[in-house]
Amino acid sequence: MRIAVFTETFLPKVDGIVTRLRHTIDHLQRSGDQVLVFAPDGGLTEYKGAQVYGVSGFPLPLYPELKLALPRPAIGYALEEFRPDLIHVVNPAVLGLAGIFYSKVMQIPLIASYHTHLPQYLQHYGLGMLEGVLWELLKAGHNQARLNLCTSSAMVQELSAHGIERVDLWQRGVDTELFHPERASWEMRSHLSQQHPDSPLLLYVGRLSAEKEIERIKPILEAIPNARLALVGDGPHRLALEKYFEKTPTYFVGYLAGQELASAFASADAFIFPSRTETLGLVLLEAMAAGCPVVACRSGGITDIVTDGVNGYLFDPNLGDRGAITATQRLLEQREEREIIRQNARKEAERWGWAACTRQLQRYYMTVSRPHEQGVGSGV
Repeated sequence: MRIAVFTETFLPKVDGIVTRLRHTIDHLQRSGDQVLVFAPDGGLTEYKGAQVYGVSGFPLPLYPELKLALPRPAIGYALEEFRPDLIHVVNPAVLGLAGIFYSKVMQIPLIASYHTHLPQYLQHYGLGMLEGVLWELLKAGHNQARLNLCTSSAMVQELSAHGIERVDLWQRGVDTELFHPERASWEMRSHLSQQHPDSPLLLYVGRLSAEKEIERIKPILEAIPNARLALVGDGPHRLALEKYFEKTPTYFVGYLAGQELASAFASADAFIFPSRTETLGLVLLEAMAAGCPVVACRSGGITDIVTDGVNGYLFDPNLGDRGAITATQRLLEQREEREIIRQNARKEAERWGWAACTRQLQRYYMTVSRPHEQGVGSGV
């Protein structure tokens, strides 16, 4: 099958959406499918055998790491030359609108996927009054598709409740070979803790942006004697966070990737994830695969992954800081229980490899390209 993918973000940017797309494209190409990626220009022309068509753009004012790539007629010419069997738009916002447009003009089956919970993001940028308008725009775009995929059952239900039709679940995936408990390293632990490897080590991995609510980790850090915090990643909120955590034992690590990132997960005592806006939280699965116990907010797609007291801990975000503090203290104090949590987390992650995730997507592709078949948009 020939698949044209339109995405608002791709390499060299690093985030959960790009990680999912990288693995998906790799497995699609390996299985014999052909992929053409339309993305903001990042200097790439090819990835894992797939052609990458870079569209020039400009930085988003509130989020300079993201580029807005405006549709242009040359996209249509590239599509005509590629002759796709199906168009997949990922988080359609600007460039994705071109995918929606050309699917109509060229009568190509369209599938869309929802990865970033933008309506909730608005609250963190002082634009909450636009939430209703944004839902209407999302509904107008997504309802052009024959199928809309979400990465958690919570998002399937929320999109359906807001009038988005033909919604189904695209299962989670994680690289269980890369992210593994055996990658734990005393050297990495010393690095993350700034040469205090015997201290309790808390870890956060992800974008340093307002909607991630990283500030909520500070009371946890302060409540645990001698604890250290490592923040892995970067983003537009970094300077504000550096000021906020200025007098705490917090290390801003910057980006890590590959085996270094896997080692960071495996070497920490607890992965703290306070965000309430996650559609999935891919880094949670990576932490669990690496055997790093998770303390996360009971919200969104997180509850699809973490079972409280079984393979991690969940806290109620509406009860202030106490729930997160108590969960983290329990995790660090109960050594035997922590070891059971580690083992269960790894077992859960082992159920979700990228190959199985991509095979499920291929079944969706086949069904959407043959609309007479049943089962599209059945929900969960």
